[in-house]
Amino acid sequence: MDIDWHELFRFGVSPVEIIVRGTLVFWFIFALLRVAGRRDFGSLGSADVLLLVLIADAAQNGMAGEYTSIAEGMVLVATLVFWSVAIDLACYFLPQTSQWLKPHRVCLVKNGVIQRQGMRREYVTEEELMSELRLHGIADLADVRRAYIESGGDISVLTHRKAKGDS
Repeated sequence: MDIDWHELFRFGVSPVEIIVRGTLVFWFIFALLRVAGRRDFGSLGSADVLLLVLIADAAQNGMAGEYTSIAEGMVLVATLVFWSVAIDLACYFLPQTSQWLKPHRVCLVKNGVIQRQGMRREYVTEEELMSELRLHGIADLADVRRAYIESGGDISVLTHRKAKGDS
């Protein structure tokens, strides 16, 4: 069975129309998410969201008849789940693969000083950081030895130990 490479890469819709449609859908979803609420740290990782979106799209195409058969949609969904599980297994059994497959923690506070580079890298505002610190029972940055945004999106906080007798 030969692959028709020309047909494989042929546009059925104008690239400009694809860009316009993608842009409109992006901003529509973005606006809905802004109205629905702010992003939650640690709720779902970007890989989880990506997998859910791709599975939903693949399943919808299979059910709506965008593919030749429903089996094609099922194969695509199974492939997406396979790769998600394979990545998790590789990171578990071969920890050295994590450096390429999983995001690293990023330092947001070091010895009471906000690390602006880490904040910019993760698009965390100072207000969001302070909110997360308050959720950990911390009101003053000076009490924070280190604060990291972990690979799963959670904020972990290490505080300075107080000497015995301090209140």
